[in-house]
Amino acid sequence: MSTIAFAGAAQFAAVGYVAGGLPWVAIALLTGLLNARHLLYSASLAPWLREVPRRRRAVMAHLLTDEAYALTIAHFRRLGWADTRGYWIAAIAVTFIPWNLATLAGVLLGGQIPDPSRFGIDIIFPAAMVGLAVGLITGRREIVAALSGAAIAVVVALGTSASIGIIVGGVVGPFLGLLVPARAAKEVAPLGTEASAARYSMPGAHYEADGTAGEANDRPAGDEPDR
Repeated sequence: MSTIAFAGAAQFAAVGYVAGGLPWVAIALLTGLLNARHLLYSASLAPWLREVPRRRRAVMAHLLTDEAYALTIAHFRRLGWADTRGYWIAAIAVTFIPWNLATLAGVLLGGQIPDPSRFGIDIIFPAAMVGLAVGLITGRREIVAALSGAAIAVVVALGTSASIGIIVGGVVGPFLGLLVPARAAKEVAPLGTEASAARYSMPGAHYEADGTAGEANDRPAGDEPDR
């Protein structure tokens, strides 16, 4: 499943639905709703990858996960250009390969663990996402979006399902964040400014006159960035 339906949380949900005896149509609908958050991820990455060939973008879409998105968008912002090699590292080396190896290990060795919940392993996934999200916060808008989105997701999930809660929180949270006035936002590094370039730059980086962050001597000769 992990190779043809690389979907993280949706895979866990699907296994639970199958074990619960839900019809396949319901399983497809609920897991589809849970994965709908990837529409938000892809919309955020689209401006960076508009020059990438469609077939390559299709492969990128198959490998897109929460972790790959968080690592990639931070990397792109830090550099100021779309380093597609960085995406492959985040999507394949950091997530796809370890995920599938861990899945195989779980199949072979998971039965030897009497009660996984005893070790608190279930907290790893949300803790990792919180850690990745913190690095993207630049002001009060992001804080409002994160806190309100999380609260709304929990409330809706308790009344309906986790899948619907995630979607509603993921859509409404950022919308509420955008309602925060610019004066009150107090962003320490608004995107598109020199401060943003400095925040997401490697040591020794410089700020280009055209408004993008550049890295001195870090690109191979003749290697033009994907914009």
